[in-house]
Amino acid sequence: MLGEGIIKGLLETARNFVGSYVSKERLTTVQYPEERWEAPEASRTFPFLVYDGDEWLAGLRCTSCQICEKECPPKCIYIEKSADKKPDAVGKMQFYPTRFDIDISVCMSCQICVEVCPFDSIKMDRIFELSTDDRFEGLILDRQKLAKSNSYYHQIHPTEAAEVDAALASERAAAAAKAKAAAEAVAAKAAAAKAAAENAAPAGGGA
Repeated sequence: MLGEGIIKGLLETARNFVGSYVSKERLTTVQYPEERWEAPEASRTFPFLVYDGDEWLAGLRCTSCQICEKECPPKCIYIEKSADKKPDAVGKMQFYPTRFDIDISVCMSCQICVEVCPFDSIKMDRIFELSTDDRFEGLILDRQKLAKSNSYYHQIHPTEAAEVDAALASERAAAAAKAKAAAEAVAAKAAAAKAAAENAAPAGGGA
């Protein structure tokens, strides 16, 4: 029927308008900032850096591989890689960023940096109240301002964070098993060489 879509739209508008007086679920606005809606888990604003443990610099997952910097469409990420390595939260020696800045005045919240990160070190935040009267330095977040704990990540994205932790734990367990197997192989080889030497010693002495 001609105009059926328009009629349906008007009916839905009328239903929400009348229903907003009797049902909170029909309210389409809130009295911000006194009232606030809880942002859904999948919502995103700007990136932040995840760190493990209690100390942000020691626990940063970022290894300054610079993939996110290269893949960022608006080129708002700036990274400088360290010349040395430091132990990460699990004791593995890693490179780290001596500089990691994000210009949020340029960032378009596309989440590509999150998708390409191989270390699950950069994630999307839900904080949107970042206005400032300094439109230059105030909108450039350095690594310390970007660093947020894994517990914070679990707080804003619990489902995703649990999946990431499980994947990281699996990778660490596999790496530990591989290292243990390699150590056992070296020990077995050394034991076999020692046994062979001990067996050959009497024959050599008798000759």
